[in-house]
Amino acid sequence: MNMHKEDLQQIYRAASNQFDLTESSHQISLLELADSLLELKRTSPAQLASLARREDCPLAFKLAVKLVQSRKYLRQITTPISIGVVFAMWGEHHRLLEKSATNINGENSLLTKVTQLQWACKGTKVDWHLYPVDDGCPHSSFDIANRIANRSSQPEKISVLDLKDGISAKQGPLAKLNDVDDSRKGGAIIHGCMQALSDGVDAVIYTDADNSVHMGQLGLILAPFVANHAQVVLGNRKDPLSILVKQEQRWGIGIKTLRHMQRMVGAAIFSKGIHDTQAAYKLFSRDALQHILAKPSVFDFSFDTDWILAAMQHQQSIATVPFAFIDSAAESASITQGPMSTWLTLLQGLVKALRARGADYNKEMAQLIDREIQTAEDLERIIDLLPDELMHAKDAELGDMQLMTPKALATWLTKVKAGQLTATA
Repeated sequence: MNMHKEDLQQIYRAASNQFDLTESSHQISLLELADSLLELKRTSPAQLASLARREDCPLAFKLAVKLVQSRKYLRQITTPISIGVVFAMWGEHHRLLEKSATNINGENSLLTKVTQLQWACKGTKVDWHLYPVDDGCPHSSFDIANRIANRSSQPEKISVLDLKDGISAKQGPLAKLNDVDDSRKGGAIIHGCMQALSDGVDAVIYTDADNSVHMGQLGLILAPFVANHAQVVLGNRKDPLSILVKQEQRWGIGIKTLRHMQRMVGAAIFSKGIHDTQAAYKLFSRDALQHILAKPSVFDFSFDTDWILAAMQHQQSIATVPFAFIDSAAESASITQGPMSTWLTLLQGLVKALRARGADYNKEMAQLIDREIQTAEDLERIIDLLPDELMHAKDAELGDMQLMTPKALATWLTKVKAGQLTATA
């Protein structure tokens, strides 16, 4: 037992506190670290979890513990399960390729996902298939992904799709799209899910094209689906047990105002304990997807909330899980297209989905968004300002009408537009 304790402590002390999504050596070392922990037969899950919660715990060790928990659960599954993994590609031409002197943000993300899924599912009853979908990428992500898939160790497990092949239908969930430019991520995810369902998968996991979510965590998101029959499983980066390495500096102090508006109008979602609607790690059962895709209301970045509302509308059981997320910000679409453009889409799309799904919502706040938040410039005016009512508000309090009503917020916005308030006020 003493030798075991020494081995565990040695592994812990040797773990790195750095993890670079562009470094293949970091990816390899992480899986080796997870394998080393799996080989410690006398180490209990509680021991690993306890070490991972220490404030001084190295990042790589924390990540490895998540992978160990995932792998152990996948080994326990006794019934064959088929999983489709869908992600959209727009402007992913750099991250799909390996890092090099001329491609400093390269993540080799497609082949990295393959390696991670192979590691997680080896010797288990879980089968997987990848569905990368070009969302009208101007840099030929489809062709790049196809070339990479063909040289993969398992090309038969990768189906590279192009949204333009799915928008010619006269009926179905993509019938409203006349051009690939009418989609901003949502359409591509729908196209990938449709193909996965056609291939007979039991559930689909949606993620991002980059390496921000390690796919070796598959067991974490599968557990509620398999053990508790949850029809929708949402990754929650805000869970205390999650690992979140995120570059929040992209937002100004006014992000609290935007979140207050979002949570108030979307209380149907946020009041249910769903606090991270945009996490790119979600599982949808076959049955849930059939309801969701029957009549999608939006095809842009806000599709997440539309899908959650659809699941609620059809009384699908929803679970949330903690997981590890490392921000891949350098080539993020929200940076390329502008953070406030993304937030404009999220707010307007949420209001549209709430109305389309017949959900209860704060109509006064929805009308305020209709009237006052019409362009990204409207959000740019307030992102570096904050109303006094929200100045000391905790994150959990945002969305509470007693904190700041739509009427009070409308008055504040009028003052901002009149130039009566500045960032130094």
